[in-house]
Amino acid sequence: MFSYILRRLGAVVLVLIGSTFLVYNLTAISGDPLEGLRLSTEPNAALLLEMAIRDLQLDIPPPIRYFAWITGILGFSGTPTFGLTIGGTPVWDLLGLAIPISIRLVIIATILSILVGITIGIISALRQYSRFDYTITFFAFLFFSLPIFWVAVLLKQFAAIEFNDFLLEPVIGTSWLIGFSLFGGLFWGGILGGNKAKFWITFGVAFAVTFATLFYISATGWLLTPSLGPVLITLMAIGIAVGITQLSNGVANRRALYTSLGVAGLTPVFYFIMQPIFSTEFEGWLMLVLAAAAIAVGAGAGILFGGDDKRAIARTGALTAFLSAGLIVLDRFMQSWNDYYNNEWVFGRPIATVGDSTTELGGDYWLTGIDAFTHLLLPTAALMLISVAGYVRYSRASLLEVLNQDYIRTARAKGLNERTVIMRHAFRNSLIPLTTIMAFDFAGVIGGAIITERVFAWRGMGTLFNDGLAAFDLNLVMGVILITSISALLFNLVADLVYAALDPRIRVTK
Repeated sequence: MFSYILRRLGAVVLVLIGSTFLVYNLTAISGDPLEGLRLSTEPNAALLLEMAIRDLQLDIPPPIRYFAWITGILGFSGTPTFGLTIGGTPVWDLLGLAIPISIRLVIIATILSILVGITIGIISALRQYSRFDYTITFFAFLFFSLPIFWVAVLLKQFAAIEFNDFLLEPVIGTSWLIGFSLFGGLFWGGILGGNKAKFWITFGVAFAVTFATLFYISATGWLLTPSLGPVLITLMAIGIAVGITQLSNGVANRRALYTSLGVAGLTPVFYFIMQPIFSTEFEGWLMLVLAAAAIAVGAGAGILFGGDDKRAIARTGALTAFLSAGLIVLDRFMQSWNDYYNNEWVFGRPIATVGDSTTELGGDYWLTGIDAFTHLLLPTAALMLISVAGYVRYSRASLLEVLNQDYIRTARAKGLNERTVIMRHAFRNSLIPLTTIMAFDFAGVIGGAIITERVFAWRGMGTLFNDGLAAFDLNLVMGVILITSISALLFNLVADLVYAALDPRIRVTK
């Protein structure tokens, strides 16, 4: 394993040198970064031009200049440096500000896309040729074909500007109530419905639930003062417990079901325990402590009451506890929504369209958390819509291929229940081709983020790249290229290691 990683890292270095050398020289000959100074009529223009040429080493041919640039990054001439921009600012200072912004956007969008896309794709494959499958396939092809810049602009217009206008008077008209309810009925009927009778029953229930929910939201002004409350949180936790148990162990496993329901039953107790803690000077590291405590409680319950299947039931209990605790935290954020909405720097328009944060906001952990969410919401959604559609298609096709293999028929012939066949045999093997796609998707999300950052005015890596290209700022462009290239190559390495872990036929030591 160690020798394999060393060999791959060596290959990564060679690829980086070759690719950056090519990009460096092509960028260097693409334009004149000092054209403005050359055409300037200022008295000191000649002096400034001479100083810029010296600082940027423009009197050196690009191939030779490249090696000076790479040795500067490696620190052979002293302190490692990425060079200076045309304006004289160190490139690394700009990258240090932009990298966390882009990582936050790309990582969250990628992880959510993988989780949501694979889950939907697996369910679609298990229900092949059903209304659910046809509906999901239609939307997957629809979103997959949409250009990212168009999706970003539409989200900015309708999910931000129009929605903020709506919040000034959040009353849903009768025609909109009926329209949304009809759409909800058709959507859930198409997904869950089987024969005609089941379809119309599902349609009727979904229509009624959607209409009642929207009417309640409109009548109570819930959007301005949202909350879940202990009762709804408990009901949602019970639903989570049943769903996780069904997927992991099956509800027929009474020990697993009772353990997860018991963990969910503790939710209202912890809800009231946490309220005083949330009211103190809460900090981010406490959230990690609470998450670890929730997982420990759930896993402990599984170990105590899991019997002969302690490990599997402990995982079920831990996941149930983690998600249930997440509902309590979500409710606390919702309690601060009205304060955020009425903040003088928000101006009653909470869904942000520009920037990654409200710099003048201030406030406690909950206000700043809401602010980060509102700024992250639309860019993440824009990137996710495209990526999720791809994962749905790939995971569906991969699982269907695996289900037709001989060892799956053998597992069924031996009498294993369908859940064991799917989760322990088919699902794991269906992930093997997806690992490669995940690595390539990371690079694709970075490319999409460049456009998304432009639309939503985020000062991330994409913005720096655009600025560098517009000004023919070679050092700035190469700084972004180098960081993104290293990230993409390392993710490919991780994908290969995960591939080997999933497929026992592959040995990375050879």
